[in-house]
Amino acid sequence: MRIIILIPFLLLSGFLRAQQDSVDAAALERMINLTEVVVRSDLNVPAFIRRIKDDTTFYKAFRNLRILGFTSFNDIRMFDKKDRLSASLQSKTRQHVSNGCRTMDVLEEKSSGNMYDGDDFRYFTAQLYASLFFTEGKICGENNIVKGIALSTKSKKGLDKHREQLKMMFFNPGKKIPGIPFIGNKINIFDPEVARYYDFTIDLGDYEGQYCYIFSIKAKPGLSKAEKNHIVFDNMTTWFNNITMEIVGRQYDLSYSTPLYDFDVSMEVLMTRFLDLLVPKMISYNGNWDVAIKKREKGVFTATLFNFTR
Repeated sequence: MRIIILIPFLLLSGFLRAQQDSVDAAALERMINLTEVVVRSDLNVPAFIRRIKDDTTFYKAFRNLRILGFTSFNDIRMFDKKDRLSASLQSKTRQHVSNGCRTMDVLEEKSSGNMYDGDDFRYFTAQLYASLFFTEGKICGENNIVKGIALSTKSKKGLDKHREQLKMMFFNPGKKIPGIPFIGNKINIFDPEVARYYDFTIDLGDYEGQYCYIFSIKAKPGLSKAEKNHIVFDNMTTWFNNITMEIVGRQYDLSYSTPLYDFDVSMEVLMTRFLDLLVPKMISYNGNWDVAIKKREKGVFTATLFNFTR
């Protein structure tokens, strides 16, 4: 059931990638609200949506971390059921890349509480953070290519399998992913049976010093209890540079509850450019999740990446 905590990350990076014509462009266009400034801009909405659904810039930005050196400030905090701090980790790390291999040095670190269980992290939230942003030992032969990548859980176990399931949900939305009960097709935002529970809006505005198209998805107000059962995303907003269509940032809130598990998560990702590459510069998470027979985990973390080198 560890896959449950991965759901927010699965949804973070690629929920908008190409799908098998889940809804035709004309029908989708009728579902989207355009602000006055967007109407005046004469935006080709079907083409815009195709660009969104085919977007690989977000995934590419994270894969770029495999070929770059960078420094990271890492802040992980875990709380008990009464919101009291139970464990924390603050560290500064430096990833090095040389001759096609990457390694990592821990420059500073302090921890409190029961963050560790021996040499391993006690909390799955911290384990997941480490798997995404820390490098253990020397890892070689990686690249930042996204085209033609086939994701599969075959031959993978444990956290590696869950991470692959995460990627599959990110970049193959609408396809059933083994091991996540009850969610099913509810993450396929552009499917007509799912989309009817959401409001879609396209706007234009400034964000992080860039002029952006703002694509937002919000659960419709006034849904019945039965209708809310179809909702996973409470709110998601993505900013696209209006010229390059690269993702500048993304924020989202999602929640879901079943007899076996529940989660309530908020996340934010900000991007920047290093040379000709788009890279994440800040990732924040605030999550509360529970799985049957497991202890509830409430945690927050922030990764701040800077000083990129190539």
